[in-house]
Amino acid sequence: MLINSKLLNTYGAETTAINPLETIFREGEKPKYYYQINTGRIKLNHFDEDGKEIIQSVLVPGQSVCELLLFIDEKYPVNAETLSHCEVIKLPKENFFQLLAENKDISLDINRFLSERLFQKFVMMQNNLSLRPEVRILGALDYFKSYSNNHEKYSFEVYLTRKQLASITGLRIETVIRTIKKMERENVLKIENSKIFY
Repeated sequence: MLINSKLLNTYGAETTAINPLETIFREGEKPKYYYQINTGRIKLNHFDEDGKEIIQSVLVPGQSVCELLLFIDEKYPVNAETLSHCEVIKLPKENFFQLLAENKDISLDINRFLSERLFQKFVMMQNNLSLRPEVRILGALDYFKSYSNNHEKYSFEVYLTRKQLASITGLRIETVIRTIKKMERENVLKIENSKIFY
């Protein structure tokens, strides 16, 4: 958990249950809240000029949702949509800044987390420029595994579908499926009951 939920509650946070396929905020809206996921998964996406969905990230319990935009005066460049039933902690922006001002250790943790996330995002973006599909897929898998505490081989269960991996990497679903099978043959990852372990 990025910030302890009890501490968030003392600053006026509310926990909300949200059904699958609901929108938490839309591209173009102004950030008004700090969001942290208790349960469930949330995707950050937008649609290109042809209406194709581009998934920027998939967030899991313990992660916060677009908190970096609370620090600047910009609108959301993405939508946040639930992929499953979610429980989300929601704290007003002003209360979030009061919490940071009164808890310097948490402020440092947030800065470290943002820095790590930006670093991994840069690496993934560089990999997405590759013409080799395995490089793009590895970049995405490394990015999502970076949030895990266990970095041993095959320790990370990839919670993304093949379609979501295709959207994140800009590849066709068929290419993702073919490349994942090749990566399994090369022992880069393993597949058990259709689930990918990296």
